[in-house]
Amino acid sequence: MTTPLVSVNIGNTAFMLICASLVMLMTPGLAFFYGGLVGRKNVLTIMIQSFMSLGWTTVIWYAFGYSLCFGPDWHGIIGDPRYYAFLHNVTLQTMFTGNNAGIPLVVHIAYQMMFAIITPALITGAFANRVTFKAYFLFLTGWLIFVYFPFVHMLWSPDGLLAKWGALDFAGGIVVHASAGFAALASVIFIGRRHVVENKPHNVPLIALGTGLLWFGWYGFNAGSELQVDSVTASAFLNTDIAASFAAVTWLLVEWAYGRQPKFVGLLTGAVAGLATITPAAGYVSPTTAVIYGLLSGLVCYFAVAVKNKAGWDDALDVWGVHGVGGFLGIVLLGVFASKAWNPNGADGLLFGGAAFFGKQLVSATVCSLWAFLFTYGMLWLISRVTQTKVNPEAEERGLDIELHGEEAYPIGL
Repeated sequence: MTTPLVSVNIGNTAFMLICASLVMLMTPGLAFFYGGLVGRKNVLTIMIQSFMSLGWTTVIWYAFGYSLCFGPDWHGIIGDPRYYAFLHNVTLQTMFTGNNAGIPLVVHIAYQMMFAIITPALITGAFANRVTFKAYFLFLTGWLIFVYFPFVHMLWSPDGLLAKWGALDFAGGIVVHASAGFAALASVIFIGRRHVVENKPHNVPLIALGTGLLWFGWYGFNAGSELQVDSVTASAFLNTDIAASFAAVTWLLVEWAYGRQPKFVGLLTGAVAGLATITPAAGYVSPTTAVIYGLLSGLVCYFAVAVKNKAGWDDALDVWGVHGVGGFLGIVLLGVFASKAWNPNGADGLLFGGAAFFGKQLVSATVCSLWAFLFTYGMLWLISRVTQTKVNPEAEERGLDIELHGEEAYPIGL
């Protein structure tokens, strides 16, 4: 995995540091996005969960997380937790050898850490307003170790089981969005419905701010996943914006047709759905395909949320419908539309004769989503044996900001 320092590519290194900064910005962006969607009495509670991931995930990543993801292989499932533990075997001279980009290993460690931070934070929107902070802390720790880190190793480590099999995930359709989305669904089913249901956003401008930060950061998320600057980087950047834009407009138009009014929150939610859906394919498909991704994600994710509502699942902020369904859809569509003409290191999808590749994408998405769902459900059951998981109805009535944290976003009289 490591070699003595030969020469650092200044351009690639600078680019990757900027991308790492952009992905880091997405976690505060998510906090704003979720904070605007919840009620006034629960703003700080949902936001602290994102910022807690920003801090605690970094600690775990430094201690053993990066090593579990990218350390020497164990049966294609996980890395050796000892090899890079506390950044052992990492020096100023250690280079990342996953490609010929000429970036120091510390840059790759920092960049991938930002992915690890935001992924479990995505799940928090599903159980908004009803989970104790202690239970969330245990959930965050266990989910990273047993869900996120193995998926990273299997798909993004050269020795990973799914990577060697031939499955592709450019920037996190399985690793980030499908895994988080189906974990969110398991959380909703296990924890149950809120006692106090608030589905009306308390601050739409805050949602818009969060969406803007997420959209901006997503360029680092997708384009940066090429890990160097080349033509694939540029196409991934463009594909990201195209898919998000078409999805945003599609969602708005569908909601307008059904509700007779164009909704700002719908436009913003559609954009996030498009971003999530294009993520696994950003560097493997053409801009024209990105248009198809945007149109389909706007439609499919909108109706997935409608199905959720009809089923009575209390996914407070639509994590499953947007990220779970979007990520799964993006992985499967990659099996259809991937083209080596747009990335020679990728694969040809079903439209270009790659039937076997399509099967691998479908199997990978299904197995990983199922594991995320089942493990999350089981882990929450174990956590509930150790500590109270769901807050009591009185706490919901009072608001979790005061009840759990003794703070208020909007103190009366100030």
